[in-house]
Amino acid sequence: MTADSRPQANSTIYLLRHGETEWSAAGRHTGITDVELTDRGRNQARRAGELLGELRGDAEEPLVLISPRSRATQTAELAGLRGTVLPELAEWDYGDYEGLTTPEIRTRVPDWTVWTHPIPGGESADQVGDRADGVAALARRQAGGRDIVLVAHGHLLRVFLARALGLPPTEGVRFYLRTAAVSILGEERSVTQLLGLNLR
Repeated sequence: MTADSRPQANSTIYLLRHGETEWSAAGRHTGITDVELTDRGRNQARRAGELLGELRGDAEEPLVLISPRSRATQTAELAGLRGTVLPELAEWDYGDYEGLTTPEIRTRVPDWTVWTHPIPGGESADQVGDRADGVAALARRQAGGRDIVLVAHGHLLRVFLARALGLPPTEGVRFYLRTAAVSILGEERSVTQLLGLNLR
């Protein structure tokens, strides 16, 4: 991520992963498939909204950008967030591995991970990283110093974290994001910092 694509100084970035779905609970790779939230996921989303309210206090209304997948738009709505649906925030496209679990994929490709192996018919880590960089650049242009809230998906947000911290997209493997958890990025003397991870 270049200096130009980093969000504007003084913007705090809140990353909210969508609430639980049946597929996320089962460990199925969920990219383009539109899966609804479970009852538990809806409750998680409401609680995430309460947490964001506590964390942000009386700050100015944030810039809110939301993935177009219904699990993300539902999470945003239940969390009390209104914003812009941004196609670039959609989850990693898993191509031929859509709907499969990692153990299922490993019956075909031993030791496979999304971070280390090709995805037939899907995206590479670098392609997802380019999308994350584009989101950061857009947020920088539009936020004007306001807080930024991104409502999206586990792998996409893990890549976003890596890129925001100046790491390659594949270093997203080092972050674990729970459903409906809030993570926070801030800045000190133009250096991006991870202020919170998996807050619930």
